Amino acid sequence: MIHFKKKVFEAVKKIPQGKTATYKEVAVLAGRPRAWRAVGNILSKNFNPKIPCYRVIRSDGKIGGYNRGVSNKKLLLKKEGAK
Repeated sequence: MIHFKKKVFEAVKKIPQGKTATYKEVAVLAGRPRAWRAVGNILSKNFNPKIPCYRVIRSDGKIGGYNRGVSNKKLLLKKEGAK
C-alpha cells in the first residue's frame, strides 16, 4: 500500500494548476484502475501542502470531499481558475 500511496501522490502532484483529475484517473495513473476509493482514502489523510489533493474531483463532476473542508476546496479551485 505504501508504494501505491506514493504513486497516488506523484500523480496528484502532476495535475497542473487550474486543472482537475478524477479519483478514477488518478487510480489509473497510479497503476490500479479500479482503486478509486483507495485514492480517496489516501488523499483524505494527506496534509502535505505540496500535494494539491483539492484538484481531484468525482467522476460525475461533483466536487467530492476535502480534509480541509469542501468550501476550501471550492475556493482553491476557483482561485486557480479550474472549472
